[in-house]
Amino acid sequence: MHESAPPRKAAPQQSASALPFAALLIGNLALAFGPWFVRAADVGPVAAGFWRLALGVPFLFAIILVSRGGAMRGTRGLWGVLVIAGVVFAGDLAAWHVGILRTNLANAALFGNSATLMYPIWGFLIARAWPTRQQGLALALAAIGAGLLLGRSYELSPQNLVGDLLCLLAGALYTVYFIMMARARAAMAPLPALAWSSLFGTLPMLIFAWVLGEQIWPQNWGILVGLALASQVIGQGLLIYALGHLSPLVVGIALLTQPVVAGTVGWIVYDERLGVPDFIGAALVAVALVLVRRGKSPPGQVASSEAEAKTGT
Repeated sequence: MHESAPPRKAAPQQSASALPFAALLIGNLALAFGPWFVRAADVGPVAAGFWRLALGVPFLFAIILVSRGGAMRGTRGLWGVLVIAGVVFAGDLAAWHVGILRTNLANAALFGNSATLMYPIWGFLIARAWPTRQQGLALALAAIGAGLLLGRSYELSPQNLVGDLLCLLAGALYTVYFIMMARARAAMAPLPALAWSSLFGTLPMLIFAWVLGEQIWPQNWGILVGLALASQVIGQGLLIYALGHLSPLVVGIALLTQPVVAGTVGWIVYDERLGVPDFIGAALVAVALVLVRRGKSPPGQVASSEAEAKTGT
């Protein structure tokens, strides 16, 4: 009787999400170059994470100032969330950056983004809804694609295994970071939320680097400035913006574009050659993205920040 109503509602919703979806993809593209910058830096891997935050924070607050945004706006009652987000993100970066040097670039990006599956599962729990058939198919294709992208880790090389486990830990911490930032995004604009959480993560990163005895002071600043701009300002900035507009499922699956790009960089720069399974995995990830982009969310599943608001957290 009312068959014509859903299309009229779906079109504006899909159009409205086009910009956040584009930001999500561009953000992941920028983040995929992070492992390359870390390998090229002349400081320790955790120290590189410290400089990523330390150099990125002034840029973030400068952008807020120039755009006449309020850095303090919406922070009331969220300082604890922002501190936790910063500390968890520091732990994520520390584990991931050490892991980057112990495995290949594709695996580092893949395991570091294991939030691909963890974050959507959290989203469905918050929404108290099962995935639709189309969403279930997208998750299945993404999981198969991720498995194929695993590539050389099938060998279970001891050297790769240590790096893979560290990156897997980073992925779990990354999921907690997303959850905290989703809460912040319920009341705050993306740049202030990112700027404050980055600031609170800077000191823990410096402590981690110092405890590990890494070289902290660099000779080549260009690599670290590139890491800060590409990963923290552009990559995380666009990702946190998208976080407030797209469902956890879309955000999670889009993270798999990072190992595809990182694998390509590893092939070109470090001769970490990709095989047929890698290309099939990339194709399956692309199909999964198309499915979640075109699909409709089940009742109750909305953008992560809205889901947080509805649960009263």
